[in-house]
Amino acid sequence: MGSNIEIQTATAVATKAKVGRGKQLWKAIKKDWQLYTLLLLPLVHYLIFRYIPMYGIIIAFRRYQPGGPVYGSQWVGTRYFQMFLRDQGFWRAFRNNIILSVEYLVISFPFPIIFALLLNELKNLKFKKFVQTVSYLPHFISTVIVVGMIKEILSPSVGVVNMVLKNLIGKTIDFVSEPGWFRPIYIASGIWQHLGWNSIIYLAALSGINPELYEAARIDGANRFQQMKYVTIPGIMPTVMVLLILNIGSLMAVGFEKILLLYNPQTYETADVISTFLYRMGLTMNNYSYGAAVGLFESIIGVILLTTANYLSRKFTDSSLW
Repeated sequence: MGSNIEIQTATAVATKAKVGRGKQLWKAIKKDWQLYTLLLLPLVHYLIFRYIPMYGIIIAFRRYQPGGPVYGSQWVGTRYFQMFLRDQGFWRAFRNNIILSVEYLVISFPFPIIFALLLNELKNLKFKKFVQTVSYLPHFISTVIVVGMIKEILSPSVGVVNMVLKNLIGKTIDFVSEPGWFRPIYIASGIWQHLGWNSIIYLAALSGINPELYEAARIDGANRFQQMKYVTIPGIMPTVMVLLILNIGSLMAVGFEKILLLYNPQTYETADVISTFLYRMGLTMNNYSYGAAVGLFESIIGVILLTTANYLSRKFTDSSLW
């Protein structure tokens, strides 16, 4: 009898606390409703373009043909998964995806951090703002224009790079058609395009560091480099780890548009990744169920990578997304 009373009491307390939290949330929404209204468009965007389409995953397990039933006419189970797992073209794309993603992450991730640290050391505000503005501009250039610029600059006939090479070594290189040059071109152009933009969040983190820490470090005799090492870098480390986790979570999602515009059959050996393989098999060859199976597999790998990176970050650095 006593235990039943205790259970009822605990349930009543939990219910009361839940109602209290609900009232507090409603009061917060009423107080700052203008701010919460700003969330509506992003929520609607994610609902329409991210969550509702997830129901279409079902065609990965059904035989879908254009003009037939929306979600396929016949249940085939894991047939399409077995197909792409036996497809050498898929494994080539998978290998290229991993190599390109890891190389891009390892090489490009430190650049915005270093750039933000260097900008933070500038004392001339006008020059600092000028550098920031110039570094942000490439981010707003269309991918189509960026790829067009790359092809023009590296053109074997009229490209600036090949004109210099011809004068130096007497020959030109068709960079865009050489499989070995695809990854360096992709990584270098990505760093140039997103360096300034990606540094914004680090600059915001730097501005949040307590100035008294720098003052204390100067009193202890720390020079500029030591202040950066012992105050600045530890101060932005939580931000660095969160962004690293997010980058690892999206490791499989390389820049589809740039690769699609930049690659060609001659560079499939190193340039073909899962997203372009999915595009060719699913859209150009009308094999939608096969493409959906490949896309689902890619998403599962992404979730595993995100969860693993978050766990390791929480274990070793105490910084994590959840």
